[in-house]
Amino acid sequence: MLMDGMTEVEIGNKIVGLFIASHDTRSTAITFIFSYLSDHPEVYNRSGAEQMEVLRIKEGGSLRWEDIQKMKYTWCVACEVMRLAPPANGSFREDITDFTYAGYTIPKGWKAFWTVHSTNKNPKYFPDPERFDPSRFEGNGPYKFVPFGGGPRMCPGKEYARLEILTFIHNLITSFKWVKINPNEKISYITSPIPEEGLLISIQPTPN
Repeated sequence: MLMDGMTEVEIGNKIVGLFIASHDTRSTAITFIFSYLSDHPEVYNRSGAEQMEVLRIKEGGSLRWEDIQKMKYTWCVACEVMRLAPPANGSFREDITDFTYAGYTIPKGWKAFWTVHSTNKNPKYFPDPERFDPSRFEGNGPYKFVPFGGGPRMCPGKEYARLEILTFIHNLITSFKWVKINPNEKISYITSPIPEEGLLISIQPTPN
């Protein structure tokens, strides 16, 4: 059955894509940001100090766009987390012409899967790639960072995602402290990385 030029299957695919793009990726990123902050107290303290300074400047008012721009180190933390635990593992593309790569010929019309990890864990672009180091994104940062894609197909929601992630971090880190219940929790990779136990935490209000 056709509806506005698309079949029901195509419409269903678009809806699923919107669910994943608008919810799963950001919730995954936020989950792992708090996991990594729990694992790295020095990073947590520096992010917390930055957010407390933003809280002091806004004097109890609502967050403004200019406040978000002050969260430079916290966004470095978010970028490093998304490098190590990318919310989307990659994507399919259809070849529009025959091409040869690494000695293999890929025919036109075949589907190719590009994996984010092949870039994010490449020591050519990210020295000591398994090390958690938000400072690598300070300054200009690596230009091979691709959690939002690149070129003309870059995610149109990139800035909205940054706004949502930083707003969530600000409100939680200025109000609470937390520790993970199971520091050795395993991670499952289905479409996105998922803590097998749901990342249970013990949370306490931050003293005023």
